[in-house]
Amino acid sequence: MKRLRLAVQLLFTIVTNGYLYGFLNGKIYRGSLKYACVPGLNCYSCPGAVASCPIGALQALLNRKGYQVPFAALGFFFLFGSLLGRFVCGWLCPFGMVQDLLHRIPLFRKKKRLPFHHVLKYGKYAALFLLVGAGSLFLFDGYAKIPAFCKYLCPSGTLFGAVPLLSAAETLRSQAGGLFFWKLGILLFLAGLSVKVYRPFCQYLCPLGAIYGWFNRFSLVQIRWEQERCVSCSACERACPLGLSRQEISRSAECIRCGKCADACPRKCLRFGGAGTPEEKAEG
Repeated sequence: MKRLRLAVQLLFTIVTNGYLYGFLNGKIYRGSLKYACVPGLNCYSCPGAVASCPIGALQALLNRKGYQVPFAALGFFFLFGSLLGRFVCGWLCPFGMVQDLLHRIPLFRKKKRLPFHHVLKYGKYAALFLLVGAGSLFLFDGYAKIPAFCKYLCPSGTLFGAVPLLSAAETLRSQAGGLFFWKLGILLFLAGLSVKVYRPFCQYLCPLGAIYGWFNRFSLVQIRWEQERCVSCSACERACPLGLSRQEISRSAECIRCGKCADACPRKCLRFGGAGTPEEKAEG
């Protein structure tokens, strides 16, 4: 499962960020594919990106004049949330893959969570409502609204967008100021923290994970727990990189459906399947 997931992550990252000309020349792809979004974080300004980020698209719609409901973005989130939930985070997000790889570095004693996790986990909802939502609606730079999350926080945009563009274009490097170094500091802090703590950005700051987490209980892709076969050995709980209990796996808004619990289960009573547990289907 680990090798399969990494292969899918790598393939999806290459397909969605494979505009090699952009990386070599510091140019952003502006073709027709940029009007479409991919499910995970995928910075519009990445020189290799061939499609757009759904969080960036949501902010762009909120940035328009007046106050209009962003039906297109909400429909996108409902479609992929209903189908996949946070499977997107575990398998299809390039920045999630980066955190996974950093956590494999054999340094420090690994931790699943930060202290005060029960409070800090709501940080991603704060980022969603305050930066993506209210920030995009009410913050202005001159006469233009600001995509606040992208501008002030997003480490994925810094890694895949700002750093490659500045590396390739000397004129852009000369214009880099305090905002770039602020975001670079955030990226470096999260990268260092990822070596010790599993996916800190996903757990505590990602607004996209907050949205998909709302769909985890009823999305089509689930990890089903066959409770009648379970011997309560806790192997799945030890294997879960997010420290979830058997009852929380798949149903919790924190579960990214990485599949490590299913791999670890000696009785194979955890497995990928459709929505609903066997017990729920039997009752129906």
